[in-house]
Amino acid sequence: MIVSSRRIFLAGGLAGLLALLAGCGGSGPGDLEPLPRSATVLAFGDSVTHGTGASRGEDFPARLSEITGWQVVNEGVPGDRADTARTRLGRSLREHDPDLVIIGLGGNDFLRQRAASAVKEDLRALIHEVREHGAQPLLLGVPSASAFAAATGRLRDDGLYGELAREEGVPLIGAVLSDVLSSRDLRADRIHPNAAGYQQMAEQIADGLEELGLWLAP
Repeated sequence: MIVSSRRIFLAGGLAGLLALLAGCGGSGPGDLEPLPRSATVLAFGDSVTHGTGASRGEDFPARLSEITGWQVVNEGVPGDRADTARTRLGRSLREHDPDLVIIGLGGNDFLRQRAASAVKEDLRALIHEVREHGAQPLLLGVPSASAFAAATGRLRDDGLYGELAREEGVPLIGAVLSDVLSSRDLRADRIHPNAAGYQQMAEQIADGLEELGLWLAP
């Protein structure tokens, strides 16, 4: 299931037909169980998750916690990649025992020109580890590294995220970071949001979580 710009796509079999219909503007309710108010959510990523470009408490995990009421743990490490993050995920899962893990990685991999196929397999391994722990994984789409797209405000999520979401049947919230970094007013630099950008990220992620059925807005 993929949420992108308030549209829901379902992966696999009959879901593929629904995905096509949804891509044409349709939408439908999520089929995931809502998390309780007491839920622990792990935001697992790099400098964007950490909040680089804004002051403490202005990162998107902190803002998402304010919106949802969940305990959202910020496990963003600046400079981290999808491959290096694999070495710390197990510790984070054991320490926080989350109900949901939001995986937002790949930006540094693209900047270092790692092959998309390798990034995809690293993300797949993270998804599997989260599931083995008993938590729900969720992907955040990340834009491809493109100076032209950034300059023209036309950033788009790399295609590997949609492919991986369909292959693994994992929910994906897309077009969030791409939208923010495409706006000069919402970014601190070309790869990091500012405080307003992180606030928009949190709001769009919350919208996606509501569409997926994971969060019930008050």
